[in-house]
Amino acid sequence: MAPLSILIVGCGCAGPVLASFLLLAPDTRPEDLPHITIVERAGAHRAAGQNIDIRGTGATLIRKLGVEQKIRAATTGEEGMQIVDDQNQVWVSAPADKTGRVQTATSDIEILRGTLVDILTKRSEQISDGVKARGGRGIDYVNGDYVEELDQDGAKVHVRFAKSGERRSYDVVVGADGLQSRTRRQAFGDEGDAQRLKYLSTIAAFYSMPAAATDSLWRRWWHGENRRSITVRPSGQEGRSTVVLLLVHPDERATAVAKLGPKGAPQQKALLKKYFDHGEWECDRVMREMEAADDFYYDLVAQVKMEKWHKGRVVLLGDAGCCAAPISGMGTTLALNGAYNLAGALTHHPDDPNAAFDAFETAMRPLVDVAQKLPPGNPELFHWKTSWGIWIMRWAFRAIFSSGIGTLAEKFMGPPADVVGVKEYGFRQPEEMQVDV
Repeated sequence: MAPLSILIVGCGCAGPVLASFLLLAPDTRPEDLPHITIVERAGAHRAAGQNIDIRGTGATLIRKLGVEQKIRAATTGEEGMQIVDDQNQVWVSAPADKTGRVQTATSDIEILRGTLVDILTKRSEQISDGVKARGGRGIDYVNGDYVEELDQDGAKVHVRFAKSGERRSYDVVVGADGLQSRTRRQAFGDEGDAQRLKYLSTIAAFYSMPAAATDSLWRRWWHGENRRSITVRPSGQEGRSTVVLLLVHPDERATAVAKLGPKGAPQQKALLKKYFDHGEWECDRVMREMEAADDFYYDLVAQVKMEKWHKGRVVLLGDAGCCAAPISGMGTTLALNGAYNLAGALTHHPDDPNAAFDAFETAMRPLVDVAQKLPPGNPELFHWKTSWGIWIMRWAFRAIFSSGIGTLAEKFMGPPADVVGVKEYGFRQPEEMQVDV
């Protein structure tokens, strides 16, 4: 039987990991390994991006991929989370658990998304080069293009790339293209996509800015009236911090400009200035630097809920099929687990994609179900309309953490990163990726 031909749409956290594990299949000759194409709409990866974390089983998987040391050497160094007021006084300090045994607000592996994607992509390139050296096909990377048309006939998935106009056919197409997945809409239909997205009454904007004297290795979280908050986090890059803006219960204007996507950045920035440019805390600085940011991202915070993650020979991976929302603390860990389990399923059912997809869903559904169950009151519990509500929240969390109850609660109510173990598929273990000195 001919090797599977697989198109992976999206070269984020999940796509390169899936490709890598597929090429690490046990007891398989190089010429029998899948023929893999990864298409990425962005022409190049940004080194910054939002701060993300790897937890529990996610740490096990980066170890299996031989990139744990490389990733740990590139973390942001975040010491924990602090809730601050308008005068930058600290009300609550929740330190990180650097052992990884307790899932606190700050993981023991905090890293910029762009940095992680770069490491995972380079790992896939190294594995691909090794396969090619032994006579296999490896990975074909197509950057700066995307799938304009997609249709199936039962045996193949036929696609047309937008920029090149080239038409290709694949045995399997994997949509790893994020929350607003184009692949999901193409395969499952535009008309039902609104029902698949569960919005959490929050607008999020991410970008990086130069560090200031008030910044440190602690994440600072400020809250304002009318359900607003700003988080400033260390990036691990000298002279830069990563900023996350969260707006709960957005009005119609915020929802409308979100639908514009990246092209709507000017309108999105202008609207955020109306929400935050009131002279509070460090809002003047944050808004000023937002105007200059070249890595600005704005979207509605949402989960993706679907009864099935595959249709025909198209399957969804990561946020495209089961986004748990950034506030879950589980997005990257879900992406890594999904890539690993899909690779294992396709490796063990190479002649029956439907059986592989069913096995993938069986392995992933328990983890996704618990990851999407957010703690009670989240995100509303942290965002209040009035100054009195914010004052009460600060005092409540100060009492909880100063008494030790908060630390105890984190042991039982933190992100469920270890609730489902890592299944063994027998993948070959690559050498540990070299750490730059």
